[in-house]
Amino acid sequence: MSDTAPPPRAKDVLWRFGPMIYGPTVLFALGEGAVIPLIPIIAAELGADVATAALVASALVVGQLCGNIPAGWAVARIGERLTMAIAGTISLVGIVALAFAPVLGVLAASVFLIGFCAAAFGLARHSFMTTRVPLSFRARALSLLGGTFRLGMFIGPFVAAALLALVGEERAAVWFFGGCLVACVLLVMLGPDPEKQFAPADERVPAEDTGEAVTGSIPTAERAGVFRTMWQFRRVLSRLGLAAASLSALRSARQVVLPLWGVSIGLDAQTIALVVGISGAIDFALFYASGQVMDRFGRLWAALPAMLLMGLGFIALAFTHDLDSAAMWFAMFAAVLGVGNGLSSGILLTLGADVAPRADPAPFLGSWRTLTDAGGAVSPLLVSGIAAASSLALATGVVGGLGLIGAVLFAVYVPRFVPHQRG
Repeated sequence: MSDTAPPPRAKDVLWRFGPMIYGPTVLFALGEGAVIPLIPIIAAELGADVATAALVASALVVGQLCGNIPAGWAVARIGERLTMAIAGTISLVGIVALAFAPVLGVLAASVFLIGFCAAAFGLARHSFMTTRVPLSFRARALSLLGGTFRLGMFIGPFVAAALLALVGEERAAVWFFGGCLVACVLLVMLGPDPEKQFAPADERVPAEDTGEAVTGSIPTAERAGVFRTMWQFRRVLSRLGLAAASLSALRSARQVVLPLWGVSIGLDAQTIALVVGISGAIDFALFYASGQVMDRFGRLWAALPAMLLMGLGFIALAFTHDLDSAAMWFAMFAAVLGVGNGLSSGILLTLGADVAPRADPAPFLGSWRTLTDAGGAVSPLLVSGIAAASSLALATGVVGGLGLIGAVLFAVYVPRFVPHQRG
């Protein structure tokens, strides 16, 4: 008889992750999705003009950017479970401040704090699954993680709308977020400890190409600091990380360009919301298919089609602004962008997990997520700047060109840095 235990099955592991990883993710995203659309409204009630309200809302992204690297430090020292619980608890402080904010400064600080904690919460989940999900079905696990986040963000605004209809007060959604956070922290702390229930996966994969000469076995006992890790993995971060940032930029640009395009061709708000909603539904429907493709055929088979579809979709959309059938083309290319974004679900999480050091991935993932978040933060600024200087059509075309460049970067660097293994 063999003493070797059979390898874990994907469905068994993913099912057991439900109450520990996927459940808290849905709760956090559901509350965040309910609050995000109302932040500019609350800011306006406190006296902000349109530009100032947008600045307050952007504090969430700034908080996420600033939170990734400290979160990597925290996860490396106190573990994923405690980091998630602490991030959820501190977010409650931000929720209380958001609900009772007397001035815009307090409102902006509370939004920043929530974004900071969201980064820590997300990195802890990412680090946990990086070390404990076998490579053979890692992409499916992380695509499902991305899908649960999208589910919460998709349903959240509808919950906010229902609360507004029932209560008539924007801060009802804020308290709903607070309730989601309490349930999230309780689920994390009172459920079975995932760090004890799942031992780190024993994977024999090619060593990461960090650009440093290999003189022996990689030490695992000593934890490297965040900035030391950034320097050690500078080659993969500056190459594959740049490709990942370009994908994040396209995703963020899609959220900005589609509503603006609808307005610029004269559509009413209801039609724009319907088109954007259908695009989002297509996006959500494909999240698990992306993981299946990556696990069965390789990461590039999801990354390249996604980047090409979105890049070419943006470029083609740029030429339809003044056509008689502009509304039809808008709906069609919004659907194309939804398909492309759906095929990219989980790619950034999976690639980050693939190239992170096995023994201590959190510091590396902090740098990786900072790069991808930066791509998402810069993209709307690029669109608005080019649109102000020239036209929205040119800005859309430039974003499409960025997508094609990103496709080339993925084609070059995914085979170089990512382990070659299929499920």
